[in-house]
Amino acid sequence: MKSKNIDEYENIKRILEQICTVLGESIDIDKIQIIRHSVPHKCEKLPENSMGIYMFKYKDRFLKIGKVNSKSGARFTSHHYNPTSTGSNLAKSILADEDFCKTHLLTEMNIKAWMKENLQRIDILLEDSLGVFVLNLLEACLHYKYKPIYEGYKSQKR
Repeated sequence: MKSKNIDEYENIKRILEQICTVLGESIDIDKIQIIRHSVPHKCEKLPENSMGIYMFKYKDRFLKIGKVNSKSGARFTSHHYNPTSTGSNLAKSILADEDFCKTHLLTEMNIKAWMKENLQRIDILLEDSLGVFVLNLLEACLHYKYKPIYEGYKSQKR
């Protein structure tokens, strides 16, 4: 018997399929794979000819949901763990949250290890033949459903 969480994430494919149908488009959901990494987690390489959505979850809250196209492998596997890697990444967002950092004793030196030891990661892999519009739609649906803490601007959130 599947756990509730596995059913919830597998249901993402069904929701996307329903939305596409309502919009008058069809989608082959067999071209979508959902991978739940346990805690602690390891980053896996983005498969060739794939796009991806990555989701970082701490306890019962989503922290970040992002997307990558088939040419963004480094963003998928490593950028979010290094606060100095890019202008915007999860490690940098967490370190900017003073209360969270104080509670978990986080620093630039230990953030990567802490993230891998404490965050659940869910990857959604899409064959790039589905196209960027499907990727964008799925990311938007996941933002709406899970309301990640470190996504968008505070002034825009309700």
